[in-house]
Amino acid sequence: MAKTSISELVWSLALPIVEEAGCELVDVEFVKEGSDWFLRVFIDKDGGVSHEDCERISQPLNKILDERDPISHPYYFEVSSPGLERPLKKPRDYERALGKLVEIRLFKAVDGVKKFEGHLESFNGKEIAIRLDSQEVKTFPLDQVAKAKTIVKF
Repeated sequence: MAKTSISELVWSLALPIVEEAGCELVDVEFVKEGSDWFLRVFIDKDGGVSHEDCERISQPLNKILDERDPISHPYYFEVSSPGLERPLKKPRDYERALGKLVEIRLFKAVDGVKKFEGHLESFNGKEIAIRLDSQEVKTFPLDQVAKAKTIVKF
């Protein structure tokens, strides 16, 4: 099974469990790091995610994954909070990130640059606009955005 379809399958399996636990499903990723594979389920809720929240989701989801067995090789399974730097994937993610510092990576370079950093100025469902440190506002169609996330600088 392709890794994107594994992520999609796990998303569909995890969603009812996460919602029943009173949390929001933020992201599912299935990635290879070095020689190991990792299946990560990221959750959130108002007030933050506790260890108990992760456990309440991990146990039933792990049981379903064992029954369905969608991954034919060994992998590590994790349920956690996305932390301070959060992926922007759904419209709600972009709406929550308005005014925040974000990093945008494009599929194709614009003026020789594929990575931009600035404050998210606007989101209309089709485009995003970010204000760079130079105060210039850059607008990007969502279909040109390969990856977007909030970032924190200390």
